[in-house]
Amino acid sequence: MEQFQLVLQSAWAALPTLLAATRLTLGFALAAMLLGLPLGLLVALARLYAPRPLAALAGLYVSFIRGTPLLVQIFVIYYGLPSVGLVLTPVQGGVLALTLNAGAYLSETIRAAIQSVPRGQREAAYSLGLSPAQTMQAVILPQAARVALPSLGNTLIGLVKDTSLVSVITVVELLRSAQLVIARTFEPFGPYLAAALVYWAISSVLELVQRRLETRLSRSG
Repeated sequence: MEQFQLVLQSAWAALPTLLAATRLTLGFALAAMLLGLPLGLLVALARLYAPRPLAALAGLYVSFIRGTPLLVQIFVIYYGLPSVGLVLTPVQGGVLALTLNAGAYLSETIRAAIQSVPRGQREAAYSLGLSPAQTMQAVILPQAARVALPSLGNTLIGLVKDTSLVSVITVVELLRSAQLVIARTFEPFGPYLAAALVYWAISSVLELVQRRLETRLSRSG
């Protein structure tokens, strides 16, 4: 019982430091999501409508990202790119790695959502005189967004957890902050438990927001 109380005390003591680092964790996740969305859209459109060489290149990018661990991608970007003359700060390297990773997964979500829109919607838009670009913007993408919303929300929640991996390149986000606390106190259980609870709290809030958005869209639809 006494040992359990000590764990709770160390977790509580670490909480202010972890909450301060949470801002950087959320910043990484939001930046990767905001940058990854347009990247994913471009890649999805390239795979669906671009000439074959460009479509194949987009497919290769998606295959490589989905087929390699994010941790390896972080190492390649942060430690590998300087060998070819591109030196990035830990924050820049982390954001770039998370963005490229998110863009690949988001492109598959967006591509599937676009393909889910019935062909008749496109044909009806063309019959009204809309161009392909106008049809995509005004007809296809709004409907695809409804379909893609659950997966987009899951991607953002996954990004929050994936930010823990940038701790390996010395970014002081939530997990790295817990490690620094442990280095001072030599008590690992409490700080790691507190970090896990913070990740859980963030994910739970995002899930709640996602469900409310889905409910609102279903009512408006």
